[in-house]
Amino acid sequence: MRKMPGALRDYLAESSVLLTAAAGAVPQPAADAAVDAVVRALSAGKPLLVCGNGGSACDAMHITGELVARFLEERRALKAICLSSNSAVMTAWSNDHGFATAIARQVEAYGEPDAVLLGISTSGNSENIVAAFERAREMGMFTIALTGEGGGRLAALADCLLAVPSRRTPLIQQVHVCIYHYLCQQIEQRMMEKDAPPIPLAAPPP
Repeated sequence: MRKMPGALRDYLAESSVLLTAAAGAVPQPAADAAVDAVVRALSAGKPLLVCGNGGSACDAMHITGELVARFLEERRALKAICLSSNSAVMTAWSNDHGFATAIARQVEAYGEPDAVLLGISTSGNSENIVAAFERAREMGMFTIALTGEGGGRLAALADCLLAVPSRRTPLIQQVHVCIYHYLCQQIEQRMMEKDAPPIPLAAPPP
């Protein structure tokens, strides 16, 4: 068993090391592409669908909460839907057909061409997230994967891969929060710019 840091400051220092590594390993063009895809979809009235399991399901709820409610600014609600939080749908489908396709079924229900699916999996190999990505690609959706090192099976299914350079789940999740807060900030700012009324032209002098 790997020895864990014993003191809080040691744990925070280890976390800081990974944050710094992620700053160099997660490409800015990939983050920009993710923001562009979401803004393009939302501007066209298409949804951002977000999913994950366990702690990553909580992250999916967190992301949609920031976008439907607000991140930092007062603005209109954005069409973001968490696919991990509807217990009736999840249990109904899982009971009859299996858990592996419960999220893919919701992608089929809520997705559409040029909408966006953001999937969170620290391993990149979660079977139900992989199935959701496969269904999204069949439907012509843009896919964003938020993963750990290498991206796992999601790497080949993602139009945009944001992979944290670690295989330790808790540390990966901590960096995921930083990454998706950045995405929410950029999406909110861009959507507010798009929604701002045009500045009227100054009247010509008499």
